[in-house]
Amino acid sequence: MNNMPRIEGLCSRQAHADFPEGTYERELGQEGFFGLCTHMIHEYAPTSWTHWDGPLKPRAFDLTKLTTNESSPWKAVSVLHNAKAQVRWWNLSKSMTDLVRNADGDELLFIHKGQADLYCDYGHLEVTEGDYVLLPRGTMWRLDVIHPLQILMTEATNGAYRLPDKGMVGPHAIFDPAMLDVPSINEKFKAQKHTNPTHIIIKRRNLITTVTYPYNPLDALGWHGNLMVVRINVKDIRPLMSHRYHLPPSAHTTFVAKGFVVCTFAPRPIESDPGALKVPFYHNNDDYDEFLFYHKGEFFSRDNIHPGMTTFHPAGFTHGPHPGAFRKGTDFARKETDEYAVMIDFRDAADVGEAMNNVEWKDYLHSWKGITKP
Repeated sequence: MNNMPRIEGLCSRQAHADFPEGTYERELGQEGFFGLCTHMIHEYAPTSWTHWDGPLKPRAFDLTKLTTNESSPWKAVSVLHNAKAQVRWWNLSKSMTDLVRNADGDELLFIHKGQADLYCDYGHLEVTEGDYVLLPRGTMWRLDVIHPLQILMTEATNGAYRLPDKGMVGPHAIFDPAMLDVPSINEKFKAQKHTNPTHIIIKRRNLITTVTYPYNPLDALGWHGNLMVVRINVKDIRPLMSHRYHLPPSAHTTFVAKGFVVCTFAPRPIESDPGALKVPFYHNNDDYDEFLFYHKGEFFSRDNIHPGMTTFHPAGFTHGPHPGAFRKGTDFARKETDEYAVMIDFRDAADVGEAMNNVEWKDYLHSWKGITKP
């Protein structure tokens, strides 16, 4: 295909800015926000549907309504899954008595609420609200609960997490790798050693095996290397910004894995240029299934969403800001965002866990009604 852009009819020369008056922009793109794309100009909002029949649709779930507490992460509720990733929701109110190990892939914990001490092969690490905790495949670990935990877990099935290539902005943009905290062989770690029988609950191919030791195998004296548990808090993430151009979600990539990416939306100034779009642009989701977990704050692209809720937009239809959010952006009513959210984009189609049917916002697909002309 010819990579040279072509122009037909009414349009803006710069994407996401300076639209013809009374129009809407829609992006059609490939490979997320990295491939070939075209920007359509429309008279009506691209989400102005009136009826929807069939299994493909936008969906929203309230994970705070999942109240089951489990002592093991391998019993956590399935939210989404495919061959390369599993997303689970885990409520943990009491300290774990057994160690666990994921032999299926790296595990990424996002601490939505609570506080705990993490003990693992590499030592001791305190974790709290807003922390990402990356546990490499095969790591033994457990959590001692200080305050009850709500955790979003994302497994890189048969894969590993890496930091994104930050390109021309350099390796220290978004967050300096020096911000990644690692466990310590400290006094707390040494104090948890014992010679009582200890179980390790291992998950492999989603089947459970229990191995018993006559002592606590978290008994490391020290270590060196470049494979380790790491932690970073969302408050330490400094998002890329442009006052004249609304950056795509991919600019906020935090971790990458085979088949999906994890992005973090953190507070930032809203675009101030008079002609710049001030909310996420309408776009087709043609190559990726998009999942968003709302952690904290007022979500500037969504209406009627509270912390602990999620949205899921499978590939195949146009989506974008809600009517109220669009109006606020048009009026430049807000000058900055205060939201924290986790976005996961799946390259392959993801299936919704059965338990999600019980906590679904059934009318979510109608929540775009209310705006047809700017």
